[in-house]
Amino acid sequence: MQNNDPIAVARGLPQGAVFHRCALQVNPHGYASNFRGTAASGDPATQARAVVDQALELGISVLAITDHNSVSGVEDFRRAAGDRLVVFPGFELGSSEGIHLLCIYPPASAPSLLERFLGEFGITNPGPSSDLTNWAFSAIVDKVHEQGGIAIAAHVSHNNGLFQALHGDACIRAWQSETLLAIQIPGEIDDLPHHLQQIVRNRDPNYARTHAPETDLAIAVINAKDVVEPADLADPAATCWIKMSEVGIEGLRQAFLDPASRLRLNPRSAPLARQEHTALLALAWEGGGFLDGAAVHFNPNLNVLVGGRGSGKSTVIESIRAVLGLEPMGDEARKAHEGIVRQVLKSGTRISLLVRTHRPTPREYRIERTIPNPPLVRESSGEVSNLLPQDILPRIEVFGQHEISELTRSRDKLTRLLDRFVERDDALPQRKANLRRELEKSRRSLLDVRAEAKGIEERLGALPALEETLQRFREAGLEERLSEQSLLVREEKLLESIPERLAPFTECLHALRRELPFDRTFVSARALEDLPGKDVLAGLDEVFVTLEADLQQTVKQLAAAITRAEQGVAAVQTAWEQRRQAVQAAYAKILRELQKSRVDGEEFIRLRRQIEELRPLRQRQALLQRLEREHAERRRKLLVEWEELKADEFRRLDSAAESVSRKLQDRVQVQVTAAADREPLFLILRERVGGRLSEAIDSLRSLPDLSLTRFVDACRSGGADFVVDFGIPAAQAERLARAEPEVLMHIEELELASSTTIRLNTAAPGEPPVWQALDDLSTGQKATAVLFLLLLESDAPLIVDQPEDDLDNRFISEGVVPRMRAEKQRRQFIFSTHNANIPVLGDAELIVGLAASGEAERGRASIDRQHMGSIDAPPVCALVEEILEGGRAAFERRRRKYGF
Repeated sequence: MQNNDPIAVARGLPQGAVFHRCALQVNPHGYASNFRGTAASGDPATQARAVVDQALELGISVLAITDHNSVSGVEDFRRAAGDRLVVFPGFELGSSEGIHLLCIYPPASAPSLLERFLGEFGITNPGPSSDLTNWAFSAIVDKVHEQGGIAIAAHVSHNNGLFQALHGDACIRAWQSETLLAIQIPGEIDDLPHHLQQIVRNRDPNYARTHAPETDLAIAVINAKDVVEPADLADPAATCWIKMSEVGIEGLRQAFLDPASRLRLNPRSAPLARQEHTALLALAWEGGGFLDGAAVHFNPNLNVLVGGRGSGKSTVIESIRAVLGLEPMGDEARKAHEGIVRQVLKSGTRISLLVRTHRPTPREYRIERTIPNPPLVRESSGEVSNLLPQDILPRIEVFGQHEISELTRSRDKLTRLLDRFVERDDALPQRKANLRRELEKSRRSLLDVRAEAKGIEERLGALPALEETLQRFREAGLEERLSEQSLLVREEKLLESIPERLAPFTECLHALRRELPFDRTFVSARALEDLPGKDVLAGLDEVFVTLEADLQQTVKQLAAAITRAEQGVAAVQTAWEQRRQAVQAAYAKILRELQKSRVDGEEFIRLRRQIEELRPLRQRQALLQRLEREHAERRRKLLVEWEELKADEFRRLDSAAESVSRKLQDRVQVQVTAAADREPLFLILRERVGGRLSEAIDSLRSLPDLSLTRFVDACRSGGADFVVDFGIPAAQAERLARAEPEVLMHIEELELASSTTIRLNTAAPGEPPVWQALDDLSTGQKATAVLFLLLLESDAPLIVDQPEDDLDNRFISEGVVPRMRAEKQRRQFIFSTHNANIPVLGDAELIVGLAASGEAERGRASIDRQHMGSIDAPPVCALVEEILEGGRAAFERRRRKYGF
């Protein structure tokens, strides 16, 4: 991509907090001889370069140099690292109680400043001879904090560690020091002795820390280990993963304050594996709209847009929806979306979105849309793809302001929220579409057969009268005198039927000619060239060459056979025509004789001809009766399959509802009802049956369960079953019983949508549950219940504009934030908000601050680079404090009023 490409520009912007592999206990060249009694190889600069090179090879991007009582080796590592990785300067101290601490300072700390910090602890002669300071453990922790650094209690479970050097009240006081933010252990917490696990997990009341992180930990826990030689870095216990947006002391502090979100011990690390989910990578705008020239580089985890009113937060959300071509689920949300696209983004604005998918393999796509044209998808090469945005992001969810609340008014739309929890059957949509087509064909076939049979029945209705009249002529002796002419009529009808009987073979010949020559392109060498089995598959071409030759020969033979038949028939017809003329001459003579006795021979022959024309209809009638039985049986089997398919689909949905209820346990219950949306049935009854049916529709609406099969059977059997089985008044039952067969078949083919009932536990924490249905809840409670569903696990991004609009702060802090924190490593979130709990307690990896000048219709939005990052970036922290907390003064006033 070129430098002026908007997506390239976006990718150059800060992405917020990401995991860095950190080695926080690296020692310089002299450590081996001073503390291990082994001679160090090479010189200090060479050793530092070797350690840095090995770190980079292992993906380690942060080193802390923590030599015992010395900072002399820091500069060697700084020079070796350059700008390739970050070096924290520091030192390791032994407290007066014999406890070891790692003291780490900002990367830019000058050597003279570090020497002064070390001197403040009484270390004036650095080196192994002065092992301990005169400072107590807690005093060191406080002093390092005052100096602008962070102190970590080293190897707490081993020699010279906190829990080995101290016991009883002294250990408790040291452990509860407010400025102690982290401890170092050699492996995982579960590997610690049981009593230490209880302390570290804040389950020992004697050691309970008042200001523990909001997790099951009393304090942040890291892996670090003395690194002397480059090979030491490969030890899992030597490194850990720390999430920071800016690698610095504030980044470490934020990570230690929120270890559940920002720390991974190395044995369990693999944070990148946890991030293998579909994510939006970058978004950019070009054109005269409100966000012209703006761009965002998204984080794969939690992204939060903040800004004052009218700064463009909603425009960003709706831009994502627009570039993906997604339709809002709610009517009010649709109006709002269209208004932003038309009036704020404006015609001609181009939105570019970069997306990464991970299934079946990692791949990037670029989606572009120039308003008002539809979106298009480009491959990473820049070529336009045939894929649609929905093909790339089939389960992405975008909700505008108040849209979640709007969804709660529709049970059908609530059911759609369960789709992501339904066990997938990729063949189901195609099976359903095929069944619909087959049912429609069976309906048309039955109706056509019945219509033809009805027409034949009406024509055959005249046959008894004709035969009775013919009988009178027979009694007058005309049958014997005109028998040859009478039989000639039958012969004539026989000959007239021949073209109809030959027609199928003629059509077969035409069909074969249309399909030849056989198209072998799909097995050509070019079509197979990329397939590993091309040598085997190449034999298909020869097979189809032979097939084509055989079919060409068949065409010739069939054409010749039909021609011979037609010629034979023509010869017979010529001979028969001569016979007919002779019979006609004899017939004319008989008619003249009959006229003398005033008998109408012509009428007899006309009757005979009419009867002969009707005679084949009886055969056709028998055939139609057989076809009707076959079509009816075929349809019966299709309807059984249709009902089974709908039942299977409902069972999957019901299973998903049960799964969701289990996952949300005491918070939300979800229940689905089959065939609950009966409006399609009522619409057919009103429009195709008509008349007064209000009581019947009310009765059908009130039924807890409705079987369309039973309903149609009741229609066909008569009105009595309606009264008993469905509680429908007799008069309206009779009307339904007279419904046309086509109407009943349409009803059989209906698919009545399921509906979803959601119940929320409105009881306070610790109290017995109080379950209330959605209809009985306030607007905020309804949105609360739905948001729980949206936050459940998924690998697709969830994008919500101001989710707090309809929620109270208690739910946000107790419901939204914990769920969001639990899911954000497996799913991308993009929220806009005015609520500080979401970015701060949720520990947003990326906070994006928007600002605007002028009104949305005429002004411009801007996103300052320094306002893109996590809470560990001071400008971002100040922005959050100003916009979401109302400034430090307002925050302090609230704190004092609450008495905190």
